[in-house]
Amino acid sequence: MYLLSGELIIPKDAPNDLIRAAGGIVHRSVASGRAEIACIYREARGDWTFPKGKLDEGETFEQAALREVAEETGMNCHVLRFVGTTNYTHRKGKPKIVAYYLMAVGDGEFAPNAEVDELVWLPMEHVRSHLTWERDQELFDLVGQLPELRAHAS
Repeated sequence: MYLLSGELIIPKDAPNDLIRAAGGIVHRSVASGRAEIACIYREARGDWTFPKGKLDEGETFEQAALREVAEETGMNCHVLRFVGTTNYTHRKGKPKIVAYYLMAVGDGEFAPNAEVDELVWLPMEHVRSHLTWERDQELFDLVGQLPELRAHAS
């Protein structure tokens, strides 16, 4: 459940060890008018995914998403809308929820860093098959239905 602002509301009965995280599905328009989506590769985890990370103390999901995207991609973005969440068990056995926002790229440039080794811009029709995790693929299925991107798909 989320408010119109897109801020996720965690129920009071959520597990005490719930990991709260947020991320972005970053898009840009290319000269042809089509949209491309940023996918990141993390060699340490051997996966292709979207930029995301844990909330800092006192941070909202949206604030964390913007910060994490900037840290992992080097790009400053702005939020267009809330997309949805993924829920899964973290590799350390704790429950995890990640709130995702559709973002438009502003300024900045990617450089490999401690968390992300590679970033690729992919046309909409190639994103789903590039992602490692089924949860990311299902999330991207939602993105493909958004009016902001549907008009820019192949």
